[in-house]
Amino acid sequence: MSDLPRLGVNIDHVATIRNARGGDHPDPVRAARLAAEAGAEGITAHLREDRRHIGDNDIQRLVDEIDLPLNLEMAATDEMVEIALRHRPPHCCIVPEKREERTTEGGLDAARHHNQLAPVVRRLREEGGIRVSLFIEPDPVQVAVASALGAEVVEFHTGRYVEHVFAGETKDSEAELERIRDAATDGAGRGLEIHAGHGLTFDTVKPVAAIAEMRELNIGHFLMGEAIFIGLEEAIRRMKALIAEARA
Repeated sequence: MSDLPRLGVNIDHVATIRNARGGDHPDPVRAARLAAEAGAEGITAHLREDRRHIGDNDIQRLVDEIDLPLNLEMAATDEMVEIALRHRPPHCCIVPEKREERTTEGGLDAARHHNQLAPVVRRLREEGGIRVSLFIEPDPVQVAVASALGAEVVEFHTGRYVEHVFAGETKDSEAELERIRDAATDGAGRGLEIHAGHGLTFDTVKPVAAIAEMRELNIGHFLMGEAIFIGLEEAIRRMKALIAEARA
């Protein structure tokens, strides 16, 4: 069972609900505890520049109170680097960020932003001892640049694959899945650890989890939505069961 992809649970949208009304409820750190009890292997939280969901105090509490490793998603800015170096989570995933977007809309263009990313990756690794991931498209150029930048992990954006599945576009979904498979093989061959995430659901997770090189899946919005109907722990257990079935 040790070769199964780990499940990282993104708790951002617990904080989204909290912030919609103010106050302290619901508590994203409580969600992280429940995720741990349900078998999650990691917690992901995206500290956005506008603090639309997760806040600075949430990050401090996650570091102090949760035994699972924290994967801090962050933009490649000086402010976020300083926050990461202050808290020193074990993992940081650099993601693209636009103020006007509802959620992250695609992968980071590592090739275009190489000069901006290089010092960020270097500082996180050398000053913080932090394992750095880049959230990118499953594209050979992006994989090569991520490796050249010194990232240890790449996380492939699975949003387009999911969109094609739910639109009934079988040919396009298979083509996108093949891109993810090829990129995973390429990245692993370069010594990168392979992760994936964005939009994955009970109906779409298994083909991604079945990819031999896949080591971690980060899923949040869908799990939080399902938690309304079946509870967070049950949603996580069901997702983990599907991941296991994919590797059976």
